[in-house]
Amino acid sequence: MGRAGTGTGTGTGTGGAAVAVAVAGPLLLLLLARPPPAAAGDSRKSDVRLVSEHFSQSPQKLSFYSWYGSARLFHFRVPPDTVLLRWLLQVSRDSGPACASVEITVYFRYGAPPVINPLGTSFPANSSVQSPFFIKMLDSNASLNISHPAPGDWFVAAHLPPASQKIEVKGFVPTCAYVFQPDMLVVRTVEVSILEPDVPLPQTLLSHPSYLKIFIPEYTQELRLELQGCAANGSLGCPVRLTVGAATLPRNFQKVLTCVSPTGACRLLLPSPPWDRWLQVTAKSLAGPRVLVAFQAVAALTACRPWTLNFQHLPQSSLNGSCNASTGLLPPRPGDHGDHGLGGSSRRHGGPCCLASYPVIREDLDVVSVRFWTVDRVWVRVRPATPSVMRLYMDTGMDSGGSLTVSLRANKTGITNSTLVAICVNAASPFLGFSTSLNCTTAFFQGFPLTLSAASHKADLIIPYPETDNWYLSLQLVCPENLEECEQALVLVETTLTLVPCLNDCGPYGQCVLLRRHSYLYAGCSCKAGWRGWSCTDNSTAQTVAQQRVAALLLTLSNLMFLAPIAVSVHRSLLVEASVYAYTMFFSTFYHACDQPGEAVLCILGYDTLQYCDFLGSGVSIWVTILCMARLKAAQKHVLFLLGTLIFAMSLQLDRRGAWNMMGPCLFAFVVMVTMWVYRCGRRHHCYPTSWQRWAFYLLPGISMAALGIAIYTSMMTSDNYYYTHSLWHMLLAGSAACLLPPREEHTKPWACSQKLTCHYQICKNHREDLYTVT
Repeated sequence: MGRAGTGTGTGTGTGGAAVAVAVAGPLLLLLLARPPPAAAGDSRKSDVRLVSEHFSQSPQKLSFYSWYGSARLFHFRVPPDTVLLRWLLQVSRDSGPACASVEITVYFRYGAPPVINPLGTSFPANSSVQSPFFIKMLDSNASLNISHPAPGDWFVAAHLPPASQKIEVKGFVPTCAYVFQPDMLVVRTVEVSILEPDVPLPQTLLSHPSYLKIFIPEYTQELRLELQGCAANGSLGCPVRLTVGAATLPRNFQKVLTCVSPTGACRLLLPSPPWDRWLQVTAKSLAGPRVLVAFQAVAALTACRPWTLNFQHLPQSSLNGSCNASTGLLPPRPGDHGDHGLGGSSRRHGGPCCLASYPVIREDLDVVSVRFWTVDRVWVRVRPATPSVMRLYMDTGMDSGGSLTVSLRANKTGITNSTLVAICVNAASPFLGFSTSLNCTTAFFQGFPLTLSAASHKADLIIPYPETDNWYLSLQLVCPENLEECEQALVLVETTLTLVPCLNDCGPYGQCVLLRRHSYLYAGCSCKAGWRGWSCTDNSTAQTVAQQRVAALLLTLSNLMFLAPIAVSVHRSLLVEASVYAYTMFFSTFYHACDQPGEAVLCILGYDTLQYCDFLGSGVSIWVTILCMARLKAAQKHVLFLLGTLIFAMSLQLDRRGAWNMMGPCLFAFVVMVTMWVYRCGRRHHCYPTSWQRWAFYLLPGISMAALGIAIYTSMMTSDNYYYTHSLWHMLLAGSAACLLPPREEHTKPWACSQKLTCHYQICKNHREDLYTVT
């Protein structure tokens, strides 16, 4: 079985005992092939205390990566007391010739969706981003083992390699579907020993590990674990490995305590352990399978005495007063009359204040949009004696899909050249050790450090997708050079704490999109005009304003080429065709004016309405042009015009970008045209159309322009040249329509209507008999 987050080391401990205390080295053991068979001596195989559970989710079709919405997200919840988590990753693909083996990237993260950057773009300034944990796999199954995972939310994201710049027409190019499905198999224990503070808990180890847990109440400043009276088969010795905490990704802060010395105690000190939760402890024997190891586990908690501020009548010097009004921690148990073991846990009686707690109000504004502010919205008073702490309630399970923004501004008059305000942003528990270190490291979390000084009165921090937990903002005034200067110092700090779906709403060149996986909501930025990055702030490939305006002018003014088929239609008395071309020119112009990113944007209607009308006009224009070339009778032609328009309207509503929704009706019209031409050829016994000038100056140029336009539309467009190739497509489509329209009827005058209503009489004309009849 793979073990996550364990490590060993050697050192010299108190009393001459050899103690190893280390943060986990390797995060976990990866099994990228089929799981190996269990070893004969695997203790989990026959441990009756363990039960297994299986969780699965519906599979999702993977996409090539272009932005965060291209990744497919899966949300799982690991139950408490889990000792082994196994991910079973399954990938399937179609069997067609277009389906080749591709590399699939799978990300894992605890507490929030993984923050990924496959394109190597930049993040906004002041962002703090951890490198994601991921594995790469081909279209074969894989598995991943994590020992002692943290209970709660776990997220898995997967995507195909970055998408190509080529714009492919849906249904015209063969595609391949890659389907990804992760399953979660957990092994949890149903028998866990409760380790109470200052109460020795006897334990014996033989072939199975021992599972313990201790509850860490709020305002716990320090946790000390100790193994006492350790013996192996009755003789002195402590071959025990103690794993404290749960494994998380992408970073793992499990602590491992290895006791190898036969004499002395074996201790582990954990500052600022996570508050209000159970802490997992696993003891495993390092001796042989038949060696009995006995010991006593002792835990001691040091309570922190908070000073909860009352803003109604709070003088500025109140933090220098006594802590008589503080609330105690760790209520004493019946029969508790003294200290135990390591000196006993600190109780409510006596002891200095360790923090000043500022009450915070959480105001929900919208989906993944929260604002945090103090009760009376005053400045936070920062002093050197104790840290000022604000707790941000972000443990609802729906707050991890946005970005946590922290903006701090200090009063300029309060900070001198020799003082600075040290700030830490941590999850699960606050950082309280400013007097010894400024690294913001708690027992199981690496915080985010900030500073305010005389040279810099502002500090900002952005945390994309913060973990689901209570977050803490700790501030304390420190004087590295002159400690006496800090004794009476006071600095006022203004805090702006918000949770937003997208930073700055993705800026002017992006769109904030709310994504959903079942009931879980998260947000991402979809960028335009060549801008990239998490918040569309990476301008390495961005278009300039001049380029955007040129692109907008090309895509809109190229539609003026439809004036040519409009003029030809009116000249030849084809008023229905002229109205269709005018409709297409109008909506294509304003659709592309609305489709532009950045500054060159003009929307006269809703974007979806303009897009639908543009696609409908393009399809109907091709439809009426081909049917007009067939030279059908007027009644037949207009009936087909109407039926084709209705069919186009229905098909575009079903799938707007499907190639066959447009090609199908056009092919039918082409078959009608060819049929009529063949019929006329057979009836007249010579080729139709009969004039070689018609073929040389109209049909062949029109067919060439149509073929070139189709080739450009289907195979030459990319994201970079879209503005030029699509504009050329507009001009070729309009030019081919002007060339392919048939000449006017033999008895029709130019620029005249073939059916005029004079005095409300309908004039019916019989070309064969050249007679007029009044009805």
